[in-house]
Order: sequence, then C-alpha cells, then structure tokens
Amino acid sequence: MGSPLAGAGWGAAPAKRARREGSPEGPRDPGAESGGCDPRLWDTEQLCQHLSRCGVGEPGLLRRFRESGVTGSMLLDLPACALEVTRVCLPAERLQVLACLNKLRQQDTDDMKVFNDPIHGHIEIHPLLVRIIDTPQFQRLRYIKQLGGTYFVFPGASHNRFEHSIGVGYLAGCLVRALRDRQPELDITQRDILCVEIAGLCHDLGHGPFSHMFDGRFIPLMRPDLKWKHETASVEMFEHLITSNKLEEVMKSYGLVLEEDMYFIKEQIGGPIDETACEKLWPYRGRQKEKSFLYEIVANKTNGIDVDKWDYFARDCHHLGIQNNFDYKRLLKFIRVCEAENRKHICARDKEAGNLYDMFHTRNWLHRRAYQHKTGNIIEIMQVLHFPLLSFHLFFKFLKVITEAFQKADNFFKIEGSGGKLYQISTAVEDMEAYTKLTGMSFQNLL
Repeated sequence: MGSPLAGAGWGAAPAKRARREGSPEGPRDPGAESGGCDPRLWDTEQLCQHLSRCGVGEPGLLRRFRESGVTGSMLLDLPACALEVTRVCLPAERLQVLACLNKLRQQDTDDMKVFNDPIHGHIEIHPLLVRIIDTPQFQRLRYIKQLGGTYFVFPGASHNRFEHSIGVGYLAGCLVRALRDRQPELDITQRDILCVEIAGLCHDLGHGPFSHMFDGRFIPLMRPDLKWKHETASVEMFEHLITSNKLEEVMKSYGLVLEEDMYFIKEQIGGPIDETACEKLWPYRGRQKEKSFLYEIVANKTNGIDVDKWDYFARDCHHLGIQNNFDYKRLLKFIRVCEAENRKHICARDKEAGNLYDMFHTRNWLHRRAYQHKTGNIIEIMQVLHFPLLSFHLFFKFLKVITEAFQKADNFFKIEGSGGKLYQISTAVEDMEAYTKLTGMSFQNLL
C-alpha cells in the first residue's frame, strides 16, 4: 500500500542505515547469526549458541543457562533479562552477558520506524504497529473527521482520526515505559508494552463518518432499538483487521500470546468482554489484577486521566487555535503506580494538582468553545437529516420532511459487505467489511 503516512502531513524520516530485508512488512531476518529465527523465538540452545559467538561461552555458564531453561523471549525484555541474568550468572559474568544481550535489544530498536508528527515531533513506531497502520481498516481513519461538523466553524479543524490514533499509540508507549523504568518491580514486560501501544493505536477504529455525529445522532435516529457504540465497533473492527490481513502469525513473531493478548487489547479498547464480568471482583481476562494499572493508560475509567485525552487536547487545540496549558510531558515525570482500595492505580504527585487542573480546564474549554458549538451542532444535525444548512427556525419547521428524506437516502445508498451482501448506511455496522467502506466520503457523496 506504500507509505502508511504519505500525503497526510506525516513522513518517515530518512533511514540512517540500510533496511533489513522484510522490514517493515514483517520481523527482521537475522540471517545466519541466529539460524534464520527471530531472537524472540530462540529456545535455550539457540541462546547458548549466541552467547558462544559473543565470546561468553564458558561451559559452566552455558550449563546453568540450559538447566534454567532460559529462552530468547525472556532476555529481550529488560526487567526479565536483568532478573534472569542475576539468577543464572555469577557476579563476574553478568556484565559480559548483559553486553551481549544488549546488542540484541539494539537490533530490535533499529527496526523502529521514525515518523514526524506535528504535535509530538519525531516519534518511533514499532514495526508491528506499522503493519497495522498499513491496512485498509486503519487507513479508513484518514476519512473520519476528528471533530465532525466543527470544521465548518473552525477552518483549521480538518484533522482526522488517523493522525490522532497514531498519536495515542505513541503516548501509550511513552506512559507504560515511564512506569516500567521508574518501577521495575511492576514486572511490565515487552508484551505488555506492545499490547498497550496496539490498544492506543486501534482505540478509535469503530468511529463512523463525522465521528460522534454517527453514533450519537444518526444511529439513535435510524435504529433507536440498537444498543451500539463506537467502542464496541472498534473491538469488532480490530478483530476484522487482524484476521482479514492475516496478522496473527506476525503478532506471534513479535512475542505476543494471542490467547491472552487479544483479550487484553480488546479489553483496553472496549472494557470487559463479558457483560456479566463487571459483577466479579476482577472482570478482565487479558491481565490479572496485579496489573490493573495497565487498563488505565488508554481509556481510564477510574478518573478519566488517559493518553487518549492527552493527544486530542493537544491536537484539537493546535488545529482550533486554542491555547492548551496542560503539559503531559511534565506529568509523565511525576506519575507512579500506587495501591489503593486493593487495586494498583496510576497516581500523580500532589505537586501535579495544578497541571491536572489545567487538563480538566482544557477539556471544559474545548467543550464550550468547540465541541458543543451551536453552529457546529446544527450542521451535524443537518448532515444527519440529509439537508443543506438551514436557518434555525426553518430547521424545526421542516424537521419531519428532512427526516423522511434522509430515511429514503438510507434505503437508496448501498454498501457491499461480506459475501457480496448489500447493506444500508444504518445497517453497515453489522458487517465490518461493509463498515470499512463507510467513511466521511460516503456522506459527502450524499450531500
């Protein structure tokens, strides 16, 4: 599909070294050094062979590695690596072994792709996330307006869910890594980090045309009995993205355990999979209660302080021309995980009260100035009802006629889904293949 960020204000930075064959389309090919196998997938014997090649092949050391059953998946994760090396190696051996294994982690870092984001600057994106970005389901977000009809009022507010989602994926990685580095005892693994980044990247996949206009106004109007929300659609679209693009094996090659991690990613996006699970002491399947804080990064249901808001506050203020006083970079320096009410939560220092006040003040300011702007809301209502912009009084006068006109358009406009079945605009949410084709461009064609 070409560069996933081309033509949208994003660009990959020039490479400093020759790319390995197969990147970013898949994991690197380590070649002869590892027998053609990704280091994350090395068994104990392959790991011992690598140590020997690095000159750390003392028989006693290799014997202890074999007896302990240490594998590559453990050693490419920094906390697990330090723990295993301390447990297996003698004090005199530890520095040499860590230096050897650090080279493997550096290779992993070299595979990261650098993009230029207008809000966050030059950001690194994991190659698995690049694979997800470069799919039709994610590329669809280029045509979903972040602020719906608001861009008719604020000319600069023409940004889309595409760039916001990439920003949230990046910030999710920043936050979880900050916690890992500050508190190694939390046992945050590379799997945890990658899952949190994927959840941040994919949290808005289910938005319809003009974002909240679709699920907040159009669907309730056309299908009042349907219990549907964009978070549910995001989970379904994520599943469709993975299966239709055959990314299961790619995810496994990067160390993910699909039986657990697919649950974990989906739960971060849409909450507990089982509706009755909320009645349980711990309703999640992807991660145990000891890692409850991980569920507060992308969508924080405890206090609303999450990376989704961090990105759209900064991004929306930038495009709206509104001052943003909240400094998420400072907050990252003063957060840690604490235990409260028998759960581990992400907490901030008391000195950050002012910064957090600015965050919620920015939210209130955005809602009053932009999100709930009366003209923008009226425009969205007109779009829902498939009618040109009218005066406020004419809107109420012709409400019934306009509603009937849109209902006729809904019956007329057809979208092909799975198996060639045709769907209406209001029923496309039932089939993710059809829903992938439903974007803001569809509504522009109607108008």
